[in-house]
Amino acid sequence: MAVSIAQRRAASARVLILTFLTTLIFHRSVAEVTASASTSEEPPHRRFEYKYSFKGPHLSQTDGSIPFWIHTGNAIPSADQVRITPSLRSQRGSVWTKNRVSFEHWEAEVTFRVSGRGRMGADGLAVWFTATQGLDGPVYGAADQWNGVGVFFDSFDNDGKKNNPAIIVVGNNGNLVYDHQNDGSTQALGTCLRDFRNKPYPVRAKIMYYKKTLTVMINNGFTPDKEDYEFCTKVDNMIIPSEGFFGISAATGGLADDHDVLSFLLFRLSEPGQQPPPPEFEIPKEEKDKYQEEFQNFQQELDKKKEEFQKEHPDVQGEPIEDLYESVNDREIRQVFEGQNRIHLEIKQLHRQLAMILDEQRRYVSVITDEVAKKGTNAESGQLDTASQQQLGSLVASQQEVLKNLNDLRNSFYDSLKQIGSAQHQGNAVGMGSYETIQHFNDIKEHLHTVKRDVEHLVQRNVQNPAEKVMKCPEVPPMPSCLSTVHFVIFIVIQSVLFFCYVMYKSHQEAAAKKFF
Repeated sequence: MAVSIAQRRAASARVLILTFLTTLIFHRSVAEVTASASTSEEPPHRRFEYKYSFKGPHLSQTDGSIPFWIHTGNAIPSADQVRITPSLRSQRGSVWTKNRVSFEHWEAEVTFRVSGRGRMGADGLAVWFTATQGLDGPVYGAADQWNGVGVFFDSFDNDGKKNNPAIIVVGNNGNLVYDHQNDGSTQALGTCLRDFRNKPYPVRAKIMYYKKTLTVMINNGFTPDKEDYEFCTKVDNMIIPSEGFFGISAATGGLADDHDVLSFLLFRLSEPGQQPPPPEFEIPKEEKDKYQEEFQNFQQELDKKKEEFQKEHPDVQGEPIEDLYESVNDREIRQVFEGQNRIHLEIKQLHRQLAMILDEQRRYVSVITDEVAKKGTNAESGQLDTASQQQLGSLVASQQEVLKNLNDLRNSFYDSLKQIGSAQHQGNAVGMGSYETIQHFNDIKEHLHTVKRDVEHLVQRNVQNPAEKVMKCPEVPPMPSCLSTVHFVIFIVIQSVLFFCYVMYKSHQEAAAKKFF
């Protein structure tokens, strides 16, 4: 009995050990599968390729060309977009890359807008990757029998099956002729029904070729979210040319739409464990030598200009470049000095104006004094009344007060000029931005306010000055009229006689002309 119990315990222990080992192996295999799946699902690295892309603003140059691209047919480049075809009948247009693309994996993002007035449109837009540039042809404005792949955005229902607008992926090895009557359905490798006409926002298509798999994602244009993509179609085991050109084409038929492409962005894709080669290794040797030669020529011209500059400016030789540029403190000091100089010039100008006003007031005082002297002589002979004496006395008193105020203003201006000069001297000796300089500026500001208030007071006093009523210019006598009544009547009679003679002569000429008809 004891032996059976021991055997049972040993058997149960073996079962537990086997269960533990099985569970451990299973969890380990699941972890390895999960890790391998996570590494396989890791997205590829993307690198933007500007030589095969375009977008606004400043999409086109001043001559109407697109950098690194060519446009043909009815394509119209502008600053923000490329209108592949306008909304006119039987139009074709396309844009193609100038340089050949040799990426193993790539991703293209196309932003476009197809808009028209009618409920139906035609014909559609196509995105190409082909071995040669299909500049013109019957397939959405590009050449037929292409070698590569085309993603077609077909907006017209040719076969009448109510399956348009649609997005169709068609591959070709250079021998197939596109089936227009069936909208390419017999040659399509993948398709999805999506309406891309007259959307509130631009439609976005993402076309990715990675590990021989072509995937098409679409943003339907209902939201402004640029990353709101949904799956359209996928083609596995797809072989395309290793080198080729990217292009976008469009065409219209009996119906017409505006086909506008806002941007085309191309990205090179590389696997997570691999890094793409640096850009300098991708440049062909001929182009690299050409750029190197241009750089050397430019460097030689720059060295020549440096030598000419050093010959023309020998004092600048040997100075560090940093000394040629002012620092923040130097700029502040320069601005303070410039402000002081402007204030100094304004005060000088006001000083000259006050001197002119003072001379004018002195002239007025001299004239009034002469008048008082004359009136005094007349008063001795008994011809001056008491009112005239009081008026002249008040006028002389007011003019003397004006002279006194002007002298005070002139003295204050002189003090302001002295303070500005001392402030500039202290700024040169001690440095700007100190408390004394700020205090001098405040004093100058107060003096300017005082001058302004006094000048306004003088203007009001001069307006109310009775001297203007005493000295008046004589009025000009009225000029006699040059035209009398007799002359006017004679002129009217002569004009009437001349007009009557002209009418008689004209009627006689017309009567003579009628005799010949």
